Amino acid sequence: MTITLTDLLVADPPEAWREAGFAVDDDGGCRVGAVRIRLVGRERGKGIVGWELGGVPAGTTDLDGVPTAASTTPPSEPATHPNGVTHLDHVVLLSPDLARTRAALEAVGLDVRREREGAIDGAPVRQVFFRLGEVILEVIGAPDTANEGPSSLWGLTHVVSDIDATASLLGARTGQVKDAVQPGRRITTLRHRDLGMSVRTALITPHLRRHR
Repeated sequence: MTITLTDLLVADPPEAWREAGFAVDDDGGCRVGAVRIRLVGRERGKGIVGWELGGVPAGTTDLDGVPTAASTTPPSEPATHPNGVTHLDHVVLLSPDLARTRAALEAVGLDVRREREGAIDGAPVRQVFFRLGEVILEVIGAPDTANEGPSSLWGLTHVVSDIDATASLLGARTGQVKDAVQPGRRITTLRHRDLGMSVRTALITPHLRRHR
């Protein structure tokens, strides 16, 4: 069975996401492509505090430290967002122990799609990619070091239909638009803290294959 990302629980107030140009429903839900981002407020903490996955075994409550629930609801109907976001491109998960995290994800039926070596602030990292329906899961950790502690959902990258229009709309609420790591794509980041958001958020142009 295909495993899909259906819901993300984010401990942000809805008004912060509205300020960033997202359409938020009256119940605090933000429908980005097939994913429901449920804005549960600061009472739950900060950042991405859990997710729901379709296709994982019933009774699943944890994936390598990430609070997890098996979803029984269908994908959401996409909303139209003033900032031009069309869907969620990828979710970043930080792992203190890549081998352990990989084993936990594979145990519920996910397969590694590819791996890549890189660096963050000069420190070597390994990126391991999985697929959750229309969303990419990017797992990042040190290639040769294993530490204790849970993995954590760290950041989101959304696809926008016209990144220059989005940057113009949001103005000083975004950084400079620049070339992304992926050839042919361009990216910018939200100044999330200024907006009252606790999730690191990037906006990126569509993948080249979507233009074919």
